[in-house]
Amino acid sequence: MVLVLAIGDLHIPHRAPDLPAKFKSMLVPGKIQHILCTGNLCIKEVHDYLKSLCPDLHITRGEYDEDARYPENKTLTIGQFKLGLCHGHQIIPWGDLDSLAMLQRQLDVDILVTGHTHQFKAYKHEAGVVINPGSATGAYSSITYDVNPSFVLMDIDGLRVVVYVYELIDGEVKVDKIDFKKTANTQSAH
Repeated sequence: MVLVLAIGDLHIPHRAPDLPAKFKSMLVPGKIQHILCTGNLCIKEVHDYLKSLCPDLHITRGEYDEDARYPENKTLTIGQFKLGLCHGHQIIPWGDLDSLAMLQRQLDVDILVTGHTHQFKAYKHEAGVVINPGSATGAYSSITYDVNPSFVLMDIDGLRVVVYVYELIDGEVKVDKIDFKKTANTQSAH
């Protein structure tokens, strides 16, 4: 069992002062093995905070990030799954499933994690999964001002991944889950 945090679009301090306190109390060091961040951290302090939660931190560059060293796309393998990471402002139209599926095929990944729209979405699509963890701070976007703070925790175990969505709605943390099994002969999303 490997726990992977997918988080992004924090926009601290420009659009939000910090992560919600209820999220901060849940996200503690030593529990998570990998962090995938879709970008728009905006400042180094947010990078340092995420690194304090888990040293295995993977970040792609959002259009508001100061750190130009973050790549546009990134792929990595965790267990039996190949994962792709991209902020998502490069995907036209933004958040479009067909366009995201094309990137998923180009990166040749089972799970694509992308952001930018600030809205949580998770799709089982073709042979894989497309996940947008939303905005962890609930920061507004150019698409909508009505954003519930959210993040995703993936439990990867063998050929199975359980995606847990944590969303702050009316001051309460709601959790939903999506179960995905990869067949043994599926190499990746084609």
